[in-house]
Amino acid sequence: MEDLLAVEGLETQFRMREGVVYAVNGVSFRLKEGETLGVVGESGCGKSVTVMSMLGLIPTPPGEVVAGTALYNGQDLLKMSNDELRRVRGSHISIIFQDPMTSFNPVLTIGRQIAEPLETHLEMTKKEAWDRGAEVLELVGIPNARQRLNDYPHQFSGGMRQRAMIAMALTCDPAILIADEPTTALDVTIQAQIIDLVNRLQDKLGMAIIWITHDLGVVAGLAQRVNVMYGGYIVEQATVDELYANPQHPYTIGLLGSLPRLDIEQHQKLASIDGLPPVLYEKPTCCPFAPRCAYRVDRCLQENPPLQFVGLDHYAACWVDPATGKERA
Repeated sequence: MEDLLAVEGLETQFRMREGVVYAVNGVSFRLKEGETLGVVGESGCGKSVTVMSMLGLIPTPPGEVVAGTALYNGQDLLKMSNDELRRVRGSHISIIFQDPMTSFNPVLTIGRQIAEPLETHLEMTKKEAWDRGAEVLELVGIPNARQRLNDYPHQFSGGMRQRAMIAMALTCDPAILIADEPTTALDVTIQAQIIDLVNRLQDKLGMAIIWITHDLGVVAGLAQRVNVMYGGYIVEQATVDELYANPQHPYTIGLLGSLPRLDIEQHQKLASIDGLPPVLYEKPTCCPFAPRCAYRVDRCLQENPPLQFVGLDHYAACWVDPATGKERA
């Protein structure tokens, strides 16, 4: 199957008063049709900036994409004009944001905001757009969908607002749906409902999904493949089964160790990762995780490891084999 999206060597920097922030440092990944790709890492690791850079959504200035390509159906998103990108956003690639309360316009009805991309991208009449709006609200499980089109965002609960945000993202039948931590602000019951909803919608509509999260537990039930990010780099890439069964980067091992599990003793404490994430005012010349790593060797403090093959469809940026504690051959 051919790649629907191919990102290669993406680098994004922010020129701040305090200096240059090296937010994304040579990120490369692939997304195939109908696939779900999880992107995991703690806050500030570059997850959201990566996808925002592709879609021309980072504030410029201070942000700037300084290198890389992002080929969607063979066309480089990074070389498109603002008008060309506007035609792609919403119609071909849609995004669900973390907090729907700040993503919706509070003074426009939900119906007006859902209808706008339909009128813009598909040139629908107001009535056609309104009918489609009711259809997608019903699709995401909002009762009395046609009546609720006349409501404002504050009249929806948190879970219902997120459903409405998903509906708006799906109106133009995009090929790729980007979900940027869409369940973070919701309680666990509503989180489970939203994840189940997205799974069912993908089965029905066949879109590819990039799901951004800091929670490896969420990714387990959603994704086929996972990118683990740290310090603006992808430090591990693998299928979801392989990543959970055989993590090959110390950071991934730390993330998995911090998850609550049913198969461990009750008195056992959850693991934690000592230290703090790197301050990215300097581009790392050594492994960005080295200061926090229990497996580090001298080479980790001298060279930044590239992603290297460690198993079937499995790559890790680490000089050391965590299973043996010895440097990789």
